[in-house]
Amino acid sequence: MNMMAELKDVRNGHVLRARMRIAGELVGGERTLDVRNPYTGAVVGTVPKASVDDIRRAFAIAKAYKPTLTRHDRYRILHRTAELIRGRSAEISDLITAECGICKKDSLYEVGRACDVFVFAGNAALADDGQIFSCDLTPRGTKRKVYTLREPLLGAISAITPFNHPLNQVAHKVAPSIATNNRMVLKPTEKTPLTALLLADILYEAGLPPEMFSVVTGDPREIADEMLTHPDVDLITFTGGVATGKYIAAKAVYKRQVLELGGNDPIIVMEDSDLDEAASLAAAGSYKNSGQRCTAIKRILVHREVADHFVDLLLARTRAWTYGDPMDPAVDMGTVIDEPAAVSFEARVNEAVARGARLLHGNVRRGALYSPTLVDHVTPDMPLVKHETFGPVSPVIRFDDIDDAIRIANSTDYGLSSAVCTNRLDYITRFVSELNVGSVNVREVPGYRLELTPFGGVKDSGLGYKEGVQEAMKSFTNVKTYSLPW
Repeated sequence: MNMMAELKDVRNGHVLRARMRIAGELVGGERTLDVRNPYTGAVVGTVPKASVDDIRRAFAIAKAYKPTLTRHDRYRILHRTAELIRGRSAEISDLITAECGICKKDSLYEVGRACDVFVFAGNAALADDGQIFSCDLTPRGTKRKVYTLREPLLGAISAITPFNHPLNQVAHKVAPSIATNNRMVLKPTEKTPLTALLLADILYEAGLPPEMFSVVTGDPREIADEMLTHPDVDLITFTGGVATGKYIAAKAVYKRQVLELGGNDPIIVMEDSDLDEAASLAAAGSYKNSGQRCTAIKRILVHREVADHFVDLLLARTRAWTYGDPMDPAVDMGTVIDEPAAVSFEARVNEAVARGARLLHGNVRRGALYSPTLVDHVTPDMPLVKHETFGPVSPVIRFDDIDDAIRIANSTDYGLSSAVCTNRLDYITRFVSELNVGSVNVREVPGYRLELTPFGGVKDSGLGYKEGVQEAMKSFTNVKTYSLPW
């Protein structure tokens, strides 16, 4: 059964009995996994536990299918997908909130972002992706021209996505795959698989040949290795934790890999900055999406000269940031993904306070509901900021000068993104040149980007390959050259 018909009852506690989508076929089974609402603990839905044979069948179908969609076909399907999502945004955001716990403000925003992904991918499908090289450029040259074109991969794409953006992370995998005429098998995290299954239905309704996209669900301990090593897989695209990403890199070996592995992103507030603006950015960057974004602000570096005033401003914004029932449209923040995650944030804050940091607000937990939390006088060696804390915590680190700020910002194992609050061009040029990250945003949050622009990090944030619609399309293709006399 198409899931859209059942979504209106999600708010009323209706349990979705979902099945996998293997080339459009609805596949169930006796073994299932429960998907629980992080706020209420109630079961939102059940999904099948795929077997290794299910995975093998999905890849065999994908590999055997030879897409014939024209550029206009792909444009039309991708734009139609955006239209269908936009027209059902309220119900889709309800499902995201129910299985993920983020508030309605955030899930509605995610629906809008996913629409952008499909629109950008549709437009990019129309663009000619070839180059022309004249061959008479040297004394040994000849009257020929070399041409390039991009072709789909020979095998299938294996995609694995995390819990924090159940719709948009999947969109960033499947939309570039469709735009380049590839075939994909997706395994969403077992924590939030329902939105991915719904998206498959929408794509089929928009006209996508079902063989081009399958969604398999289940226990990663049983099926993850097959997603990585199956001979029909040409490329693995993964977004998630560092440990899992490094496992994939070691296990998959001779397969193309695009790994986006999280971040420990700083916002750096210099002494000349607009402190009201900086405090607003710090709050939004820390608490939107319950702090569960790879580009969320994980460290707030503030020049000692303005730190006291800045902290007062941020404290006022933190106190004003409401949290509670994620389905309440007035609430600013819902839950984190589950209670163990919230317990880990609470423990890290307690450990920082025991070592001399000052808790100014928050660190209140009830199940998976964890408050916006502000901690001052944090030092760079504390686990709260040395490692990625994937929740709504604002740890303030004070620094003396720009050299100190750059040293602290670069001191972790991550290098995804950053934010800089200053109006001085000399400061800006140094940050752009010297921060070891994939992105530097001036007077914006670290996570600012278009769904079209290149996105990705270095060090433990990734291998340097970029996502974003255009870069993903490059990764998902092979370049072929040919030459002709001219």
